[in-house]
Amino acid sequence: MHQEKIRTSLEAVAAHFHAHPEEALSEDKPATAVLEQGLRFSVSGLGSWVVTTDMPSSLGGEASAPSPGWLRRAAQAACEATMIAIAAAKEGISLKTLEVTIGSQSDDRGLVAAAEVPAGPLESWARVKIAAEGVTPGKLRELVEWAEAHSPVTDALCRAVPHRLEIDSQ
Repeated sequence: MHQEKIRTSLEAVAAHFHAHPEEALSEDKPATAVLEQGLRFSVSGLGSWVVTTDMPSSLGGEASAPSPGWLRRAAQAACEATMIAIAAAKEGISLKTLEVTIGSQSDDRGLVAAAEVPAGPLESWARVKIAAEGVTPGKLRELVEWAEAHSPVTDALCRAVPHRLEIDSQ
């Protein structure tokens, strides 16, 4: 039932955008981080959406909430898992197991300007555990590869995206 709803919803959106491509470009919902104290921030978005971040105690935080870097990995894991579920629904495949883990390796010297290395991850990886009755491993691999290629979060992280900085100092 969920798969049918997902598939028909996707088909309707795709048909609409084929007929009205000018409506496909949209402003993404912004997230605003506000300092609570120390390195703890409240990040709010649409309506009542709120996420709290903090840094590890080794960096002066209180480790009271996930770090922004962990939330980046969480967002990528959720996005890739969502896109795999979408790909499966489009194909009428009922997934028995789906688990996506995102990891990365960083050189923390970049974060604290202790060396001329990037502040962000040097590399990242995705590990997908997937199963569906009666579906070949090759077909499951196709779903996962399609999903990763169409994941907005993974795309934003792997492709150079132009960025503007606006400062309102008071």
